[in-house]
Amino acid sequence: MTKKRCSWVSDDKIYIKYHDEEWGVPTHDDHELFEMLVLESFQAGLSWITILKKRENFRKAFDDFDYVKISQYGEDKINELQNNKGIIRHKLKINAAIKNAKVFMEIQNEFGSFDKYIWGFTDSKIIKAEFKTESELSKTISKDLKKRGMSFVGPTIIYSYLESIGIIDNHQEDCFKF
Repeated sequence: MTKKRCSWVSDDKIYIKYHDEEWGVPTHDDHELFEMLVLESFQAGLSWITILKKRENFRKAFDDFDYVKISQYGEDKINELQNNKGIIRHKLKINAAIKNAKVFMEIQNEFGSFDKYIWGFTDSKIIKAEFKTESELSKTISKDLKKRGMSFVGPTIIYSYLESIGIIDNHQEDCFKF
């Protein structure tokens, strides 16, 4: 008998693994939180499966999402990334990843960890929500991140991010993960 999953999950093994093992699972590790923030920002305008299929390439290209290293990338590394056919070669998104790494560390310094910052918006509670593309919560967080200097963190990207890191639980009622 096959497991019933959320309707957005295709029969692609990468998608199934992501849905079953990661999506909606509460994440508290700053490294993982940064990785998902970068991946979600690169996803803007593209399908999530495209990002998942390039995830390992992103990990290699972006030094395993080491935000300290990424914050120090210069023109040579930016050019290298722009020529890397294994990732999304969008200069604005690449520059945003670098800028966002710097802001990410500023947030860590201010709050003790990015985890405390991001989960603080819900007092560490998981929000059960209907499937949509943005919410008041994602608008609030987006506005705050932009004010701090981040890019590619609009309310829709942040809503998807909150789902991916488990702050918003949007598994459908007939999904085995519900």
